[in-house]
Amino acid sequence: MGDVSTPVLDLNLLRTFLAVHRAGSFTAAARALGLSQPSVTTQIRALEAQVDRTLFTRLPRGVEPTPYAHELAERVRGPLDALDALRTDECDLDGVATPVHLAGPAEMLCSRVLPALAPLVAEGVQLRTAEGLTDELLESLREGTHDLVITTRRPRGRALAATPLSGEEYVLVVAPEWARRLAGREDGESLCRALREVPLVSIAEDMPIVRRYWRSVFGAQPPGAALIAPTLHAVLAAVRAGAGASVLPRSLCREDLEAGSLVDLGGEDVPPLNTLFLVQRPGAECNPAVVRVREALEGAARSW
Repeated sequence: MGDVSTPVLDLNLLRTFLAVHRAGSFTAAARALGLSQPSVTTQIRALEAQVDRTLFTRLPRGVEPTPYAHELAERVRGPLDALDALRTDECDLDGVATPVHLAGPAEMLCSRVLPALAPLVAEGVQLRTAEGLTDELLESLREGTHDLVITTRRPRGRALAATPLSGEEYVLVVAPEWARRLAGREDGESLCRALREVPLVSIAEDMPIVRRYWRSVFGAQPPGAALIAPTLHAVLAAVRAGAGASVLPRSLCREDLEAGSLVDLGGEDVPPLNTLFLVQRPGAECNPAVVRVREALEGAARSW
């Protein structure tokens, strides 16, 4: 670490600085601190005047810490987090442990995360879960709403540390009746052509999962969706009932594939993988239960 020589600084200014460094924007830091954005801006300017250094570079969206700011954050984060832990305590007055706030994709929470964490809950860990998409989950994490989030991409920048959790396999599935109609399509090109006659089911108009599979396996763009469903569970139900074809995480439809109520059309082709990341809010490790939940998820992911 370089030389970070600073005078004695105001703790409130340092807390605000650390919040901006972790959040990646003045706006998100202001929400996390319960301050107005102008107040955060004023405090950062005051700190910059005290250290006689620029701390952040403005970007079209958010800010980028300067090298000096990264070094300053490394120096102050430990003491500030320890002080905040002493000030807030990790238990309520009635002795109940502080809950761990965890969020991620709804289907992943249902199929893998909650079963993996059930033993911890039985042992007394308090857990609060929420679902959401990656961008909104990362924003909420920066604002302090969540302690841990599971995302489908690595967060940008260095403020948030992300650990690769597992690779999710996707499969192209249809009900048995559709599979019989498509029988005999042995190569990817003829199967891709045949699928133009099969209705597609997806969770969004831009069909992110289906489109990625089509590009990876067929080298083409899929036709438009016939049915837009609100969740992957709804997509699964519609495809199982014969609505058409879709691309789903294998973990979500494994039981249907084994039971024969769905057929995997991918054959021996290597399906695309979607890497899941576990992201922890900086400072959340002050709550020992957060560490237990994180370690439990990392351990469980080895068998996913």
